Amino acid sequence: MEAFTAGLISLDDALNTLLARIAPVQQQDKVSLPDAAGRITASAVISPIDVPPFDNSAMDGYALRMADLTANHALPVAGKAFAGTPFSGDWPAGTCIRIMTGAPLPAGCEAVVMQEQTELEGDAIRVTADVRKGQNIRRTGEDIRQGTQVLEAGVKLGAAELPLLASLGIAQVAVLRKLRVALFSTGDELQPVGQPLAAGQIYDTNRFAVQLMLNKLGCEVIDLGIIRDDPTALRAAFVEADSRADVVISSGGVSVGEADYTRLMLEELGEVGFWKLAIKPGKPFAFGRLSNSWFCGLPGNPVSAVVTFYQLVQPLLAKLAGQHGPSLPPRQRVRSASFLKKSPGRLDFQRGILQRNAQGELEVQTTGHQGSHIFSSFQQANCFIVLEQGRGNVEAGEWVEVEPFNSLLEG
Repeated sequence: MEAFTAGLISLDDALNTLLARIAPVQQQDKVSLPDAAGRITASAVISPIDVPPFDNSAMDGYALRMADLTANHALPVAGKAFAGTPFSGDWPAGTCIRIMTGAPLPAGCEAVVMQEQTELEGDAIRVTADVRKGQNIRRTGEDIRQGTQVLEAGVKLGAAELPLLASLGIAQVAVLRKLRVALFSTGDELQPVGQPLAAGQIYDTNRFAVQLMLNKLGCEVIDLGIIRDDPTALRAAFVEADSRADVVISSGGVSVGEADYTRLMLEELGEVGFWKLAIKPGKPFAFGRLSNSWFCGLPGNPVSAVVTFYQLVQPLLAKLAGQHGPSLPPRQRVRSASFLKKSPGRLDFQRGILQRNAQGELEVQTTGHQGSHIFSSFQQANCFIVLEQGRGNVEAGEWVEVEPFNSLLEG
């Protein structure tokens, strides 16, 4: 195994090396809430108001003063309070106010009794349950106090965060600018999707898959297409990509074939950070620096390209975009419901189906053949089965680690 993994860098070392060198972008945009979905907050967001902004009723019922409650005494209804239309008249002693959920409390109200705990007697009500001072009242600022921080910098804005900002009356938010990512594939054998295949050609699946994932991550994609196996054309693509993007991603051309010129271009125009990982699939992955941008070279095999993008490029882009917190879901230990074929030597990311068995326990089973060309495995899977570098075959019933897919690979 030592000879087999000589010169290969572990995934953890690769991630630590990569992330240690990345600093987030600093430029900011001010955008409206509808345009802020998926963007990253550039600074902390402070609430400009109290939420709720006034004391209000938590129930449909009746607003009361404690002194007006006497045994077996019916309380005449002196008026009504609705959300948006508060009660504004005089409130005579010994009476109550009909009140709806969300309506401002009339001055002097000390409790709200829900209508189910009252009996109607003509134009009066009789309370049929004990009343506690302060019950069913939402106090000013109970949810959020004016001047408190509601979001920190580095938060990705989504369906939980944006309605919160809207509830505070915040119409625009400062976000970090979108990342610009230049993307191209290399190889004479590649043909764009939709074009007929000649002898020996295959469709350019990788660039299509990577572009979809970049779109999900909210990046501005600069698609440079397919670059043929020609040093002059590849150099021109590198130079153009470096001049326009924060990150340059290529697919293919990072192995050891005679026509794999990507490493030569990286060494000529920048510097190589690391090359070749002790993972499967995805050993031929390159990371480096160009004059103005970071470079990630993905393997040519489709599954390898997606695995390395998911495990390495996704965290890189998250940090560069200024997003705080982990970009990958935590792993968990479950039993394998399948025999898993594995040779010691590299950390293995097999595609699996995580589900509950008849006993209600989580277990994982394989999607089948795990070749780096079997892209259909992603359509069936909902997780990676992560098998340790030194581990061999796994028998059904053994414990394994699984990493559920995040939204990048979900449907």
